[in-house]
Amino acid sequence: MERKVLRQKAENVKEIRTVIQKYQSIGIANLQKVRSTQLQELRKKLRGTAQIRVIKNSLIERAISEQQVPNTEKLKEYVKGSNVYIFTDLNPFKLARLIEKSKVRAIAKVGDVAFEDVLVPAGNTGLPPGPVISQLGSVGLQTRIESGSVWVNRDTVVAKKGDVINESLAPILSKLGIKAVEAGIALKMVYDGGTIIPWEQLKLDIDGFKQSLSEAYAEAFKLSLSAAVPLPENIAALVQAAALEARNLAVGAGVVSKETIGDLVRKAHSEATALSTKVAG
Repeated sequence: MERKVLRQKAENVKEIRTVIQKYQSIGIANLQKVRSTQLQELRKKLRGTAQIRVIKNSLIERAISEQQVPNTEKLKEYVKGSNVYIFTDLNPFKLARLIEKSKVRAIAKVGDVAFEDVLVPAGNTGLPPGPVISQLGSVGLQTRIESGSVWVNRDTVVAKKGDVINESLAPILSKLGIKAVEAGIALKMVYDGGTIIPWEQLKLDIDGFKQSLSEAYAEAFKLSLSAAVPLPENIAALVQAAALEARNLAVGAGVVSKETIGDLVRKAHSEATALSTKVAG
């Protein structure tokens, strides 16, 4: 029986090594508190581009040791706890983005961590008067009874981002239907062709990047106008600026044309009025 178990483990390790050889990257994610439905949904999203597998850490450690992959010992540091392993050829940053987008909001349980400030809005809770009033008060909510229901008097933040949801707050949030946590696998790192990329480096600020790109484009556009460098993006603005400068120069020099005649007449009228005022004075 023992030989059979050892033989089965050896076969499993051999199969894992085959998978490691097949793909460019290995993602390691925390499987703790992940619902099976969420894992299935992620498998659907990555079907054809990745294999998502729950494997014993001991088997993974043995496989990467036998495979003699670069940075083996550093990689083993992430093979701890309850993990899911993602084998893929996707760009590591695209993989991280897909995993983040697969997360969903969920009702918090005791011990969960708020992923953002938890706000209880003012208004009707839909709950009947009773013990719930003191329960709401215990988490800092001011209430009143109106039309047979308990109402919250004003918007109130009951937990800050990163706070642990305690035994008093968790049932209140559940009763109010407020989803204070994000559920889904949490990527620890991606091992890409021998390079270990921790989660902190994989998390991209897409909105911030777009803003920086927009600001850089605006600065480059202004610089190209100042330097009068003709480009498809600025040629219309350069022509307009040149036309305006030429017109001002022509008016200043008194050059009569159909483009300047109106400005010249107004200029002459203004000068004549000023002279008349001065003479009369």
